[in-house]
Amino acid sequence: GAAKEAFARFLDDTKFNANQIEFINLIVDELANKGIIAASRFYESPFTDISAIGPDGLFTSAQVDEMVSIINDVKANAAA
Repeated sequence: GAAKEAFARFLDDTKFNANQIEFINLIVDELANKGIIAASRFYESPFTDISAIGPDGLFTSAQVDEMVSIINDVKANAAA
């Protein structure tokens, strides 16, 4: 779907480790299942099962901002 494609481009731009990829896959899965995800979810299970402090333990703040931006774009495109 759209979320998977958007995050595939994000993943292509940087070399991520297995935990980072797993975290992003959880985002994609949640978007696929629910069509929406709030950034606050990143600080709840199952996300905190990968990193106790959420995305801040895995990604730079710029990368987190980019993930939120991708989510917002996917949401906007779904609403259009």
